[in-house]
Amino acid sequence: MDFKKGDGLIPVVIQDNQTLEVLMLGYMNEEAWTKTQQEGRVTFYSRSKNRLWTKGEESGHFLDVVSAHVDCDQDTLLIKVKPAGPTCHTGARSCFQTEYNQNFLLQLERIVQQRYDMPTEESYVNKLRQRGLNKIAQKVGEEAVETVIAALAETEQDFINESSDLFFHLLVLLREKGLDLQTIAKNLEGRHQ
Repeated sequence: MDFKKGDGLIPVVIQDNQTLEVLMLGYMNEEAWTKTQQEGRVTFYSRSKNRLWTKGEESGHFLDVVSAHVDCDQDTLLIKVKPAGPTCHTGARSCFQTEYNQNFLLQLERIVQQRYDMPTEESYVNKLRQRGLNKIAQKVGEEAVETVIAALAETEQDFINESSDLFFHLLVLLREKGLDLQTIAKNLEGRHQ
């Protein structure tokens, strides 16, 4: 890392590892970068407090490091994290308020995973899971047919609703088979090349 270019500080972009949403921008000096690497939690250099600051030290909403990527000039970092709660001090998931979470499908995948990890009686995902792989696959087939019908003979909103149902049930089926959207994305990317 080249800390000299920015008078000892480098900008650090924080990105949710699963949803890929940009959560915040902070700055690190060499000491903050070393501490981040050693502890596996993001520590910044606070320009306003003139000290090291571990994100979450007061709120408990730590940013656990999944991976770190140095840019081509070696003066900026992209750190992918697993956030332990909202990132912004306002309580929002991100410091950048966008119209909607552009990667909500990835967040929904995380929610499905949580329902598998911690099943509850009232969870629809849990009820699907209890019915078994055959029923989950059948539900994806039903939703696919309903999506086609809506595309051909119903309103745009019906098509949107049915497409949403199809995506949701496909996420559950992927999870049931032990796969994730990243696997599908890599496969599609490989086919594109």
